[in-house]
Amino acid sequence: MKFRSTPAAVKGSIAPVVTPFTADGAVDLDGLRNLVRWQLDSGSHGISIGGSTGEPSAQTIAERISAMKAVAEVIDDRVPFLPGTGSAKLDETLELTAAAKDLGADIALVITPYYSRPTQEGLIAWYGTVANEFPDLPIVVYNVPSRTALDIAPDTVATLRRKHDNIVGIKETTKDFEHFSHVLHKCGRDFLMWSGIELLCLPLLAIGGIGFVSALANIAPAAVARMYELYVSGDHDGAIDLHYQLAPLVELLFVETNPAPAKHILQDLGLLESGFVRAPLIEPTAKGLERINALRAQAEHLLVRPAN
Repeated sequence: MKFRSTPAAVKGSIAPVVTPFTADGAVDLDGLRNLVRWQLDSGSHGISIGGSTGEPSAQTIAERISAMKAVAEVIDDRVPFLPGTGSAKLDETLELTAAAKDLGADIALVITPYYSRPTQEGLIAWYGTVANEFPDLPIVVYNVPSRTALDIAPDTVATLRRKHDNIVGIKETTKDFEHFSHVLHKCGRDFLMWSGIELLCLPLLAIGGIGFVSALANIAPAAVARMYELYVSGDHDGAIDLHYQLAPLVELLFVETNPAPAKHILQDLGLLESGFVRAPLIEPTAKGLERINALRAQAEHLLVRPAN
């Protein structure tokens, strides 16, 4: 909770780590700890767990809390910790957020409730309940309409920001880049914003964002962190060059449903014992692997195996 009082310090590349499973489908907490250590050694500026890349909807609440605990222990306040604590159910969201708070999370990342498709008024009530329950914990809205069939409107975000001091920012995972600007304009440029869309991570910095929570950091953490560092140091050309070098790996991640391609790469790099993904996801098909390997070949230099 070192950064809880200063959420604006949670800048740069926040890696949304996959949840490793054993070959028979159990949560691999030792594998998760190793991944987080590698992320820290690679220069990631913060760690998240339990977002879409972490397959939260395929896990029990107890599994999600055990994963948060394992990650918090490894981080040990060295970098910010932003666990995803949202669910389709309010009671589960509150239970997960309470656990994150107790484990020392700096920010709780709360996804818009999926499947039920509430109104904007419903979202105001939903996030208001979470914010009121944990007034001393910064809350970040997680907007990912491709997963939830729901887009939180800029006016709704602005209402939440006005009503609740601890709703401090938003993770925008929408390809509608105008949405980013509308939210910052209505909420104020001191409202915190991170991109969850890989190819919008760098552009967001130009309009006032403070970082990104990019699935790409799972397989190329050093390069993603470096892109941020180049930009904020003033080397915009260097950051843009790296942005385009990373593009094949971005495409690779979504050849089939995320995080299956990322887990395949991590297993091949020796960072995971298994590339298992829980149903209804499946590991990459033969056709998918052909495309994954072709894209990987275009940016192999950005994939760094862990030191033995």
